[in-house]
This record gives sequence, structure tokens and C-alpha cells, in this order.
Amino acid sequence: MTLGSHLGPLARSHIEQADVVFFALSDGIVELWLRRMHADVRSLQTFYQEGSSRMNTYWQMVEAMLVEVRAGKRVCGVFYGHPGVFAWVPHKAIELARDEGYRAHMEPGVSAEDCLYADLGIDPGAYGCQHYEASQLLFYRRRIDPTAYLILWQVGVVGDQSMARFSTNAAYRQVLVDVLARDYPLTHEVIIYRAATLPIDRPRMERATLGALPRAAIGMAETVVIPPARPMQANPEILARLDALDRAVATPS
Repeated sequence: MTLGSHLGPLARSHIEQADVVFFALSDGIVELWLRRMHADVRSLQTFYQEGSSRMNTYWQMVEAMLVEVRAGKRVCGVFYGHPGVFAWVPHKAIELARDEGYRAHMEPGVSAEDCLYADLGIDPGAYGCQHYEASQLLFYRRRIDPTAYLILWQVGVVGDQSMARFSTNAAYRQVLVDVLARDYPLTHEVIIYRAATLPIDRPRMERATLGALPRAAIGMAETVVIPPARPMQANPEILARLDALDRAVATPS
């Protein structure tokens, strides 16, 4: 996720040994750094066009990589963060390459989620942690557990049904807030988070109320973290069953 420091030795080896390297990165400085590692580096971000469906763009990216695979070249795709987290193109490219009989492998990386846990001091095992793509939360009837953390991704384009925009405005975020208000008070504190991508950067960790979220500056790189709003409730029926099992184990037959 962060330039240099989050690239493991095995991932670096794949880049250096590839015939062609395709990339979709978060920063121009990161791109320059990658170009120093390999002679044939090609940007996938040139396929993005305002007004064009992102799904069409994603298919173009996949095809660009597979053309080189079919030509017999060793191809490496470099994506910021974890290449399989909120990233359709790497999964589809690997799937199709394997379907066509080629060897394909995904090397895990450090994602914004990993940085989030470290920067915000969150242990997902303490209360549980739910992750949703923000638009999916609107488009479908999903169940939210307000006793656990809720992490919402791609809030900057929430509500975009066309998949052709790079941002949506405050009115769309208000719809998201209206949905969340079914489970959280508008005064509940949320965190707007963006991981650092350069060693000299600082992560964004801005706290606001849920009701203020529509007016906040939120781009494609921001994630919204909603802490638990109420305590977990014990399940006495299940606890009683477990107590009975414990007694049975402790009592020799």
C-alpha cells in the first residue's frame, strides 16, 4: 500500500522476472518507482474514460493483459493494496488465464484494510467487523449488526448505478446516511479514513458524526469506519447449552 515498504520480496521478484508489467497504482510517484524496476511497464489506468462504464474499462484491462499472456510472455499485474480486495480485474484475469490453460497466481499484499486496523487501533476480533461496498449496501437488502464495526468502501461513488462516474455528490451520500440511520443515531461518531501511499504521507483519520457525512469531502480513496453503536448482547440459551456440555465433560461416565 505504501511505496516500497509494503512490497514483499516475492512480489518484487515477480515484477523483476516478468516480460511485461501492467499496473494500476494510486500515485504518480509510485509509478515512477515501478518504472525503475522494469523496462516494459504499461499503465492500465489509460483505459479509464469519464462517462464510460467502469465494467467496460475493466474488461479492456483484462484483455490487455491476456493478449500478452497468449503471446507467450510472462505477465505481471501490479495493483495498489491487496490485488484481490475490491479489485475485479485481477480476479477475472486470473480466472480467464486458468480457463485457457495458463498458470496464474495472485500474490497477497498489504491492503487499505490492513493499514486501517493499524492506524485506527482496531482489532476486528474484539467486536466483529463487517465490510460492505457502499453502493451494494444501498442496492440490496443487507443486514447490519450495530454491535460490530461497519466498514464501508467506495463511499465516494456511492449510489452510482451507471458505473460510469468517478464521484457522486452529497445527495447520494444522504441516501446512504438515511439507510444507516435505521441502525445508528445521526450523532454517532464515524471515521473517514484514507491510508498513506507514500512514506512522507500521513493517513487521513477524520472524525465526524453520521449526520455530517453527506457534507464531508470523500473521494475514491476514502473509507468510512463506523464503530459499534451498542454493546453485544449475551445469548443465554446457547450459554446454557455450553454450560451443560462443560458439566458433562467434567463428570466422568
